[in-house]
Amino acid sequence: MSRWGWPPYVPVATRKARARREMEKLRKKGKTINPVEIQGRLMARTFWGKGWCSHLGSFSDYENRLPRGRTYARNGSVCHLEISAGKVEGIVSGTEFYKVAISIKKLDKKKWASIKSSCSGRIGSLLELLQGKLSDEVMTIVTNQKEGLFPLPGEMSLSCSCPDWAVMCKHVAAVLYGVGNRLDSDPDLLFLLRGVDASELISEEVFLPGFESAPEDILREDSLGDIFGIDMDEEVLPPSPGKKVPQSKVRGKGKKSVKTRAVKTSPVKADSKTTQKTGKKRKSAPKAFKPTGVNIRDLRNRAGLSVSKFAARIGVSPGSVYRWEKIEGKCSLLDSCFKALQKMHNELNK
Repeated sequence: MSRWGWPPYVPVATRKARARREMEKLRKKGKTINPVEIQGRLMARTFWGKGWCSHLGSFSDYENRLPRGRTYARNGSVCHLEISAGKVEGIVSGTEFYKVAISIKKLDKKKWASIKSSCSGRIGSLLELLQGKLSDEVMTIVTNQKEGLFPLPGEMSLSCSCPDWAVMCKHVAAVLYGVGNRLDSDPDLLFLLRGVDASELISEEVFLPGFESAPEDILREDSLGDIFGIDMDEEVLPPSPGKKVPQSKVRGKGKKSVKTRAVKTSPVKADSKTTQKTGKKRKSAPKAFKPTGVNIRDLRNRAGLSVSKFAARIGVSPGSVYRWEKIEGKCSLLDSCFKALQKMHNELNK
């Protein structure tokens, strides 16, 4: 209840129709809108989503507010939800549109070290971790109410633009339940939210298929092909001008080797010379984008995008972007991701 009494009741259908109109206006202004859409009666269906929602239910100080929040989240009132490092932002449709901001402290270093130590040697791959295919003992460790990955009430700062005097109003509660639903599709967001690297929980003794020694400290995208048993796109780079193609690259089993002859080419300075036919200056082609961690971070900064918005443009999760930007050398990317980065690079260099 607000300080000024009960606000007028707005039917759910009316709220939804108004929400669609307002969110469409924001889309036209260039804002990426990510509504929470819950199918059926279950708030969450996976290990991480259920764990988050169950953890919220343990907040005894807010037990009177949480049920209203669940109802709001379930009926589609959370029009927008964005999760980034240590922060959750949302827009909730009520009597009016209310902006919710939730700040969550980074997981305590000692607590994270304890979780890593307890899980050591018990989790075989990042895929296994994110899919929640864990032993009962590991699940107990990571979901522990006080010592696990989920934030405690004292580690959260809650804010809402509504006039309700309560620290956790129904709009804040709705956004928190929306986080649980979002973890169903992208559990890596929990680790992003708590400021820790999920790959640190992976056993160093368990190697991915195709590796003769310990893999890098992150799960490479191209190793997913081995896990799922499918062929992933590969980036094929053309041979440099004037160099011979190694025979090993063109020789196949049971086939005759194909001889190649080096073709010498002279560099053309497109900016200074003109074509013979038109007399116009040639435009130099954009340089190929090198997908290193530094270049990806610089590209995102030049584009002026947050990690979540940049990830949406590339078609990956925010967690993937954070991992790429930590890599010192070249990142191993799917062909679709590389093309999206190259396209953005070309657009910014026009």
